[in-house]
Amino acid sequence: GASKVAHVLAGLGVEKGDRVFCLLGRIPDLYESALGVWKAGAVFCPLFSAFGPEPIFARMDAGHARVLVTTPLLYRRKVVKIRQRLPNLEFVLLVGDDVTEDKEAGLYDLRTRLAAAPSSFDTVATDPEDLAILHFTSGTTGTPKGAMHVHGAIVNHYASARFALDLHDGDVFWCTADPGWVTGTSYGIIAPLLCGCTLISDAEEFNAERWYGILQDQKVSVWYTAPTAVRMMMKIGMDAVRKFDLSNLRFISSVGEPLNPEAVFWGQEAFGLPIHDNWWQSETGGIMISNFASMDIKPGSMGKPLPGIEAAIVQHWDHKISFVEQRAEEGELALKTPWPSIYRGYLNNEEKYKATMIDGWYLTGDLARQDEDGYFWFVGRADDVIKSAGHLIGPFEVESALMEHEAVAEVGVIGIPDEVAMEVVKAFVALKTGYEPSEELNRALMAHARKRLGPAVAPREIEFKKNLPKTRSGKIMRRLLKARELGLPEGDISTLESDTQ
Repeated sequence: GASKVAHVLAGLGVEKGDRVFCLLGRIPDLYESALGVWKAGAVFCPLFSAFGPEPIFARMDAGHARVLVTTPLLYRRKVVKIRQRLPNLEFVLLVGDDVTEDKEAGLYDLRTRLAAAPSSFDTVATDPEDLAILHFTSGTTGTPKGAMHVHGAIVNHYASARFALDLHDGDVFWCTADPGWVTGTSYGIIAPLLCGCTLISDAEEFNAERWYGILQDQKVSVWYTAPTAVRMMMKIGMDAVRKFDLSNLRFISSVGEPLNPEAVFWGQEAFGLPIHDNWWQSETGGIMISNFASMDIKPGSMGKPLPGIEAAIVQHWDHKISFVEQRAEEGELALKTPWPSIYRGYLNNEEKYKATMIDGWYLTGDLARQDEDGYFWFVGRADDVIKSAGHLIGPFEVESALMEHEAVAEVGVIGIPDEVAMEVVKAFVALKTGYEPSEELNRALMAHARKRLGPAVAPREIEFKKNLPKTRSGKIMRRLLKARELGLPEGDISTLESDTQ
């Protein structure tokens, strides 16, 4: 199938280095498409299928998308309304039944073309440093950043899958992450194929008993999932899992946000196995720190660095860093460069990339500490990025969408604690003159945000304010909004200009 996809792309004139965006979700066509894109020498750019039109537009526009692979339904719902704003988008390959081609509009029936394509293809030669993947990650301001990864990153995918996930040849492996996110690409597609594993994919939404059924019926041996899913299973209770024979399962790992200690203990009780947490980012391209199968788990910790990875706790200012020598003292987690999957830059944002690299160390933006035994512990983000259900959500994207509504004058967005997702989005809204807070307006703003952003990014809660705290330069102080919401110390407010609580 991958060779056929590459033939179709080449037949349309897609060239080495062209960006091919895939908005498909967890359907088999996604995996064939990804491999076909790489065979054709193009750049694979996954999109989360639950995104609304605006997050999709922001990523495709920044990435100069030339090709989009999607379904007719997703195209109608999420792409048609933004198509005219994407001048670089030449080809839309639709995956589905009874697709009508319209070459003038750039719409093509992928399955019909695949059926007519040869089953072999001479893979386009690429260099290890050639661009292979664009993973978009949210920031606190501006558009999402495109983290650029090269073909040589697969060395890291292979090694980390062996070391951190304990993958062996012949394992039946299930990574539950959506391929629109970095985990779903690196460990849902690439790593298991490199390790000779059988790959499991489930296109449906989370349902605990269906998941247990998949583990049982497919004889899954290694399972890589998210803490959010584990907490949802914990809420349902132990009776559900005990209906199933999960004796083939030998290793469970999680990633996305810190796995609370209770979840580790629950895994032992529910599955007879502990859940091994690990840590990495879109920028690192692969797992960096892990609770390995070979070592004792410290519940709640990130674990220890992989072989060949050097991690440290640092402080930095004026583009200089100093190392935190005192164990248990908090600071920013930094990693010594290079390693094969380290990102090669942010697309069209060299300045931002350089700010993360100081004296040969990559600054992660995550606050952490290291204990006396060398285990690392996640403390929080150093910026305002919201970590919800394992995904990073940039407050700027949410604020921008809400600002489009005619009633909204100002918006500040923060993450607030949630027992399942760790954090969810909350928006504070100041209204324009002539509008008054009401339940009806609240619902209208919620609906507007969900339509523009999709349910995964839209706020779960909106609170109206007469005014939002701002600096003298007019910047909304999200930090202060969060401190007041959570009852934390307000810190330095010397730059505060306006404030009505």
